[in-house]
Amino acid sequence: MSTTRATTPPAATVEQPSVALQPMARETTSHRALALLAQHRLVTTPQMHQMLTPGGARSRTAKILNQLHKDDLIAFTLAPGSARLKAWFLTRRGVRVTAGWPELRGHTVLAPESGMDASLRSAHTLASVRTHLAFLTDARARGDEYGPLDWVPEVAHRLPDTGGEDKLIADAVMHYTTSSPRLQYRAFVEVDRATMSSERLARKLISYARFHDYVPQQPGRRGTVADQAAMLAWHRFYPRFPRVLFILTNASTTTLSHRIEDLRAMTAGHHLVARLANKVPLGAAVLEDLEEHGASAPVWTPLSGPGDRCAWTEL
Repeated sequence: MSTTRATTPPAATVEQPSVALQPMARETTSHRALALLAQHRLVTTPQMHQMLTPGGARSRTAKILNQLHKDDLIAFTLAPGSARLKAWFLTRRGVRVTAGWPELRGHTVLAPESGMDASLRSAHTLASVRTHLAFLTDARARGDEYGPLDWVPEVAHRLPDTGGEDKLIADAVMHYTTSSPRLQYRAFVEVDRATMSSERLARKLISYARFHDYVPQQPGRRGTVADQAAMLAWHRFYPRFPRVLFILTNASTTTLSHRIEDLRAMTAGHHLVARLANKVPLGAAVLEDLEEHGASAPVWTPLSGPGDRCAWTEL
């Protein structure tokens, strides 16, 4: 007589989600390259490599840029004085693709009208990127927190209507955090290529002083002194008024020294700027000194006081 054994069906297996099936949380290198071009406007291949993958092969950066060019997301012009060095910028399609990206929120993404337009703007824009890279290289060596997107070019703020300029446009605003001790810094940065008169450069200090004191008036209301202090325009954007840094290049050592002396003279001789200097650190340095010695080296001249050189964080 045959018997049949009762069998217990196997327990249901609950599948665990595979890590490999999870969506990628990190952006691709191509994504970061587009974001950098959207923010910095114009970047050469070596500059892009220094921001993206400084320890990797430069050929990989070139390959990424060439593919983005093939996809009509970026275009290039030749850097000033070079027959081969490419300076890249977003096409109109690239602007549409990057519009609304979280890392660019609050920034206006623009494309040059043409390669000629990009070329005409290239000298100052690439000098600004050079300055940014001096801080970036130094921050990486020191272990400080400062990334490729922590330099925001061409930041504009309204000025009081006093018959002068109606806007302050900083070449860049820098966001920097030192690791030891952990301190957060912000700075307005002016990159000077000695293409304007020394007096006109020094007048930028007056614009910063006006912005520091600017209290937007509400129509039909005159507040108390306490109310006005609480309504300073810069309070809307910064927890503390950023220090002001001038970086000079593109002239002889003597010329650059004279321009720094003129900045110090403006600080001492103009009552608004002198008042700003009592509250806000102001300094100037030569770009080549930053690149040779490091941005945190004692190569900065304070624009007020004795004028002994120091680090920019010690101004």
